[in-house]
Amino acid sequence: MIFTQQWIREWLDDSIDPSLLTAERLVFQLTMAGLEVDAHGPVAAAFSGVIVAEVTDVRPHPDADKLRICSVNDGQQTLQVVCGAPNVRVGLKVPYATIGAELPGAEAGKTFRIKKARLRGVESDGMLCSAAELGLSEAADGLFELPADAPAGTDIRNYLELDDSFFELDLTPNRGDCLGINGVAREIAALNDVKVAGPQIPSVAATIEDTFPVRLAAPDACPRYLGRVVRNIDVTAATPLWMQEKLRRCGLRSIDPVVDITNYVLLELGQPMHAFDLSSLNQEICVRMASADDELVLLDGKTVQPDVDTLLIADASGPLALAGVMGGEHSGVTEATRDVFLECAFFAPLAVVGRARRYGLHTDASHRYERGVDFEIQGLAMERATALLLEICGGEAGPVIEQLGDLPARREVTLKPENVLKLLGMAMSSDEIVRILNSLGMESIEVSDTEMRFSVPSYRFDISIEADLIEELARVHGYDKLPVTQPAVRMQLPDQPEADVGMARLRERLVTLGYQQVITYSFVEPELMASVQPSPPPVPLQNPISADMSVMRTSLWPGLISTLKYNVNRQQPRVRIFETGQVFLRREGDHEQTIRQPEMLAGLVYGSRQPAEWSQGREAVDYFDLKGDLETLLALTGHGDAFTFESAHHPALHSGQSARVVLNGRHVGHIGALSPQLQRELDLSQRVFVFEIELDSLLSATVPQFSPLSRFPEVSRDLAVVLDQQVTSGALREYLQAEAGEFLVGLRIFDVFQGDALGKNKKSVALGLTWQHPSRTLGDDDINVIIERCVKGLEDKFNAKLRK
Repeated sequence: MIFTQQWIREWLDDSIDPSLLTAERLVFQLTMAGLEVDAHGPVAAAFSGVIVAEVTDVRPHPDADKLRICSVNDGQQTLQVVCGAPNVRVGLKVPYATIGAELPGAEAGKTFRIKKARLRGVESDGMLCSAAELGLSEAADGLFELPADAPAGTDIRNYLELDDSFFELDLTPNRGDCLGINGVAREIAALNDVKVAGPQIPSVAATIEDTFPVRLAAPDACPRYLGRVVRNIDVTAATPLWMQEKLRRCGLRSIDPVVDITNYVLLELGQPMHAFDLSSLNQEICVRMASADDELVLLDGKTVQPDVDTLLIADASGPLALAGVMGGEHSGVTEATRDVFLECAFFAPLAVVGRARRYGLHTDASHRYERGVDFEIQGLAMERATALLLEICGGEAGPVIEQLGDLPARREVTLKPENVLKLLGMAMSSDEIVRILNSLGMESIEVSDTEMRFSVPSYRFDISIEADLIEELARVHGYDKLPVTQPAVRMQLPDQPEADVGMARLRERLVTLGYQQVITYSFVEPELMASVQPSPPPVPLQNPISADMSVMRTSLWPGLISTLKYNVNRQQPRVRIFETGQVFLRREGDHEQTIRQPEMLAGLVYGSRQPAEWSQGREAVDYFDLKGDLETLLALTGHGDAFTFESAHHPALHSGQSARVVLNGRHVGHIGALSPQLQRELDLSQRVFVFEIELDSLLSATVPQFSPLSRFPEVSRDLAVVLDQQVTSGALREYLQAEAGEFLVGLRIFDVFQGDALGKNKKSVALGLTWQHPSRTLGDDDINVIIERCVKGLEDKFNAKLRK
């Protein structure tokens, strides 16, 4: 939202001290009140010596086809000026830079001085200026034409009141009430304890009986719609210079008087309006939701096929406009228009939000409707626009017609003064509370020392609870004036159970292993999500930021993969990253669409095993590197042996290098290499390995318990068996731990061998077993019995043979 000092002054009481409205004070006040001033500065570049002059004669230049020799009256004398502008003519009032005038230069902050010159042999006493040459616009195709009644000799800065400043507010979405001059004026008036005294907007009496029927087919989406017929207007009339200047200073260019008037009302009152060419309308205006076969060509020439949840303004022939966004080309005002139908409506924010973005649009109207406009100001805006239209373009106005739907009700909020002290750390008198809230438009309904009730104005959609009122008190009183106090709270250290692992330890361990933490969006690209995890289907967003961020993630892998691609595309050959966060899982076939949001931990490795260094090799990372890192994490729980890895299929993983992680019979995660097909689709030259595991399974640990060390020696035996390749090491370990007796203290696999000598689909696994008795030395007889039992059991269960 952009506003200017002069326009704001028109809305404030004349008795206000000018020192309260200096640029520096306004910037400080508004920013401290939560309306951050993003930029401010003068509305025109620095120049001097430019006055209003009248062209009294124009004749050809003898030596240049495009130049003209002009006689210019500056109010005191007639001077000769050579000019090449195509629109120079007798009787034109223009800005005239006299000899010695300083005009804006090509570089910011630089000026150049006007001197007497000879152009193709003809003397020129000064220069006739365009708007661009005065720094009032970026480009111009001719001289800046001033009104015919502009007094010659008047300084152009005084005539146009260019000693003015603009302010650009960076408003938060909840402050849509400040998207108009009236709203900003209310804030400034409240901050300075003065009255708002805006222009008088009288009702315009109807001089004709003409109306056009309006029907609300979507009363919830459009609770109020006003329309008015205005006939016999002159669209070719010139927009007054004062209006053009106000629009320019607020960032809008002048187009034609009808559009300029609707834009002026939008800036002044924060109420979007639209004008239809009445001759293009068929039978009636119908505010309805779109149907499947609707199509509309917008004012910018873009053709859209609106979705069925899009609100339209239509007639009997079809759509006329995207409600609250943009009008259609067919019904727009042209130079041939003589009769218009003015529209002024209140659209429910939820009926408009996201629609403009969906169709690749962003307009001043949609920006305001999405945040909520005042649902009681439409009548005032209609009268303002009608009066301006009749004043500038002439014509005759019909009566205002109004259709009402389900309008919002004005809210009432109760405030207890004692809670002001609790939240702000300072007490406020009842009179001060009432004064501040009344100045913001809150009407007092009931006031007592213990409780106050206020009616919230229709333009404040963001106020609904007591804390909102207290925030308003803090804003207007001044955040910088709130007392600073030290909290007097008895601090108590929280219990830290030993069985809690905590995210800090998990992150620390992963960072120690060389990983970097990343944080990615919870919404991801649908195609990538479908490739990684097609089931369950992801939850679609109703109002996505963009098409490639339109579904909620069901896995953390898409975010990690996108981060990997970003880094690989920037020549990063080695990537080790992890992320923690929620995924959003919808049960298939669940009519209520219950969504679970479990916390997950995921990791990804890519590239070489070790960073590039003279003493390190460049071996590529493999599945077992990642599995080892994951097992290091599992060990933090103190029951790492309770986790097992089972071969399992996953659509995103390599069929021969993937496993699911199981804890006490429950599936808690996956680990593996990305499938070659997905790797090719992602255009990645090296293998990618990923894991994902439920965070809850890692956050609780088994508390270590003391057991005395045995004073007796250990006994070790090595055992090598030949068995089928598909037998997993986990199955071997599980069986041997059960069969090797209670005094087994160590079991490890120290060698795996495959070769033709063993036979097809066979492997040799060598295991080291260690026993230790707490109260005596184990002899060979004790161990031999155990070894024989283990060998016999391996043969029966796994068809294993003792390797010779």
